Amino acid sequence: MTKLNLIAGEWLAGESEIENLNPSDVTDLVGIFAQASHSQLQATLAKARSAQAEWANFGLERKQAVLMNIGNELMSRAEELGRLLSREEGKPLVEGKGEIYRAGQFFTYYAAECLRQIGENADSVRDGVEIDVRREPVGVVAIISPWNFPTATASWKIAPALCYGNAVVWKPANSTPASAVALTEIIEKQDIPTGLFSLVMGSGSSIGQRLVESPIVNAISFTGSVPVGKGIAAAAIENLTKVQMEMGSKNALAVMDDADLDLAVTLALGGAFGGTGQKCTASSRLIVHDFVHDAFVEKLVAGAKAIKVGHALHDDIQMGPVVSNEQLQENLAYVDLGKSEGAELACGGARLEMPHEGFYMSPGIFVNSGNEMRINREEMFAPLASVIRVGSYDEALAVVNDTNFGLTSGIVTQSLARSTHFRRNARTGVVTVNLPTAGTDYHVPFGGRGDSSYGPREQGKAAAEFYTTVKTAYISAGAPK
Repeated sequence: MTKLNLIAGEWLAGESEIENLNPSDVTDLVGIFAQASHSQLQATLAKARSAQAEWANFGLERKQAVLMNIGNELMSRAEELGRLLSREEGKPLVEGKGEIYRAGQFFTYYAAECLRQIGENADSVRDGVEIDVRREPVGVVAIISPWNFPTATASWKIAPALCYGNAVVWKPANSTPASAVALTEIIEKQDIPTGLFSLVMGSGSSIGQRLVESPIVNAISFTGSVPVGKGIAAAAIENLTKVQMEMGSKNALAVMDDADLDLAVTLALGGAFGGTGQKCTASSRLIVHDFVHDAFVEKLVAGAKAIKVGHALHDDIQMGPVVSNEQLQENLAYVDLGKSEGAELACGGARLEMPHEGFYMSPGIFVNSGNEMRINREEMFAPLASVIRVGSYDEALAVVNDTNFGLTSGIVTQSLARSTHFRRNARTGVVTVNLPTAGTDYHVPFGGRGDSSYGPREQGKAAAEFYTTVKTAYISAGAPK
């Protein structure tokens, strides 16, 4: 049975369909999913505009209840929906369940924020005039989300959008449509106006492009690649549409000569190979002080070789397949590129033959690599990491900052002075000390610098900057009589 799109409040078939296969076992058909037509997109955008005006007038507690219900249902169904997510995306089941639970926490956090929308007031420089400053909904928000965290990333966009009174038109990645339909079913049954929330599955070049070009859309929140992000920004400027974009990165973990090596290796392995390395916060550059380099590499390679790769739904595995054959071929091409650039592949980086036909790859580590190599300049989105040897803390910091990206960076050290200096001088939006570069809390801002991010920060109270617009009102009440 084909899974449908939610168009202007109705579940409708599209102009075509796609098959969704399990990357752990391509003989397992997860489902068949409708692809929205251009006319359906236009219809749902028009309905979203009128629904948004109705939603904006809902009482605060009514909105709070909606978001709380969504969050609670996600958390209560983490096992079921996490299994579905892992089945279609390929991340280990424990990661899939954790993602669903975290997605629920985004909604419950913003449920509380519904009651915290407090403005400011001031006296004017003119006598007898008072000023009221408040935030109002931006309007119709287009959300374009990626496949690597199909529920969590979408949720940290959808939840604040609804919290602050907006309508949402959501185009998820075509690689993970089942998770998108599951979340939409939860949202659609809530006490919300018809057409407030829409699901328009389709290709980026067709539905995605028309969505970002629409003059009905007031704001676009996108997570994906830099080239696509730049294309969205170019399209949005034609209508002066507000944009928020989280794109790629080339995150570095600096391991100092005073580091706890066992901790450093654990952080590097988790940061590089969690989610099969398919995340924008992955630790893909491991910048290691010469004094501990050889001992670190020995432990790192042994740890990578010990990672058990297998079917995402099997309990005893630590890393699942990559999401698709296309992604696997790109990853293997980067392995060949690294070798051609002179880096040494110390382990992994090969396609694995498994009992189930899927897109499996062994976690790979390059050594003797330089920061000028393309494998250290470009986001690979693969279970691949490169070790870069440095001779001092100052050199490590310089290499960390020598990138066009700037999302996350981390340092492993026992020196308070170094960690403090690193926190203040690493040119990334997120900095970690003795922690993985991956992982974010939902109540604080998230975002980067350079090619990694554009526009206001996501998550926490910072989300209000994007999902609202500021109104300043001047009031002259006159003298009482």
